[in-house]
Amino acid sequence: MIAIFIVAIAAGAASGLMFASVISGELISLLLFYLAPLPLMVTALGWGPLAAAIGGIAAAAGLGAIFGLPYCIAFAVIVALPGWWLGHLALLGRPIESATDGAESAPPQFEWYPVGRIVLWIAAFALITTTAALLTLGSDAETIHVAMRRGLLRIISAAADGQTGGDIERFVDVMVAMAPIAGSMVAMVTLTLNLWLAGKVTQTSGRLNRPWPDLRATALPPMTLVALLVALGLSFVGGLLAILAQVVSTALMIAFAIIGFAVLHTVTLSLNSRGFWLFCTYAIVVVFAWPLAALIALGIADALFGLRQRYLRSRPPPLPAS
Repeated sequence: MIAIFIVAIAAGAASGLMFASVISGELISLLLFYLAPLPLMVTALGWGPLAAAIGGIAAAAGLGAIFGLPYCIAFAVIVALPGWWLGHLALLGRPIESATDGAESAPPQFEWYPVGRIVLWIAAFALITTTAALLTLGSDAETIHVAMRRGLLRIISAAADGQTGGDIERFVDVMVAMAPIAGSMVAMVTLTLNLWLAGKVTQTSGRLNRPWPDLRATALPPMTLVALLVALGLSFVGGLLAILAQVVSTALMIAFAIIGFAVLHTVTLSLNSRGFWLFCTYAIVVVFAWPLAALIALGIADALFGLRQRYLRSRPPPLPAS
C-alpha cells in the first residue's frame, strides 16, 4: 500500500507540473500540458484507479494551494477526472462462463468494457472540458464570441505591433467561429492519444492488468449515429445551444474517424506493404488534417453497411500449417 501511495504521489506531481508548465508560455509547455493526463492514466492502468485518484486529488490540492482555486478546478476537470475514469473503464471486466471438458477447470475468461464505449466517454469529456472553457467567457453565445474576439484581436495586434485591418478582423472572426470545433477536436485527439500511450507504456512494462484489446474491432453503439445527426441539426438553431451542438458534433465525428482508422487497419490486412500505406495515411492526416473527413465517412459507412464484417467474410480462410 505504501508503494502504491508513493507511485500515486509521484504521478500526481508529474501530472501537476506538466499542467502548470503552460504558465511559462514556452512552446514545449503546450505539449506537456496536453500530455498531463498521461502519468495518471499510466498509474490507473498499472497500479489501479485508486492510485490515480489519490495522485489526482493530491495534484489538484497542490495546484490550488500554489496558484489558486481556478487552477485546482481546471486540473480536476481537464486532467484528473478523465485520467482516473478512463483508466477505471479500461480495467473494467466481468468473468464469463465457459464450458470446460475434463476435471481441471480452465482459467476464468473476462469480458472487458467495450473500447467503443470508452471512445464515447472520451467524447463526453471533450464536451465537458470544451464547454467549461467556453462558459468561463460568458453565459450566452454573444458574450462568448465577443470575449474570444477581443482576446484574439489583442494577441494578434500585439504580434503585429498594434496594426489591425479588415483582413485581420475577418481572420479573427473565422477563428472565433472555429474555436469550439477546434477545442472539441483537440480534446478528443489528446485524450485518445494519452490513453493509447498509457496502455502501451504499461503493456511494455508488464503492468497492464488486462490483455491488449483488438482495436480493429472497435465499434460505436448504434445510437451514436442518431446522436450525431441530432447534434448536426441543432448546430443551425443559433445561440449557446448551437455552440454546444457543434462541440458534440465534432466529438462524435472524431469518434467515427477513429472507427474509420479501425476499418482501414482491417481492410489492409492482406496488403504486403500494409505498414507503409498505414504510415502514409497517418502522416497525411497529421500534416493536412482535411483527409480526416474521408475517415469520418469511412467510419459512418462501416456503421451503416458493416464494411469490416463484409471484408472479413470475403477473405479466404488461412492455409493449414504443414
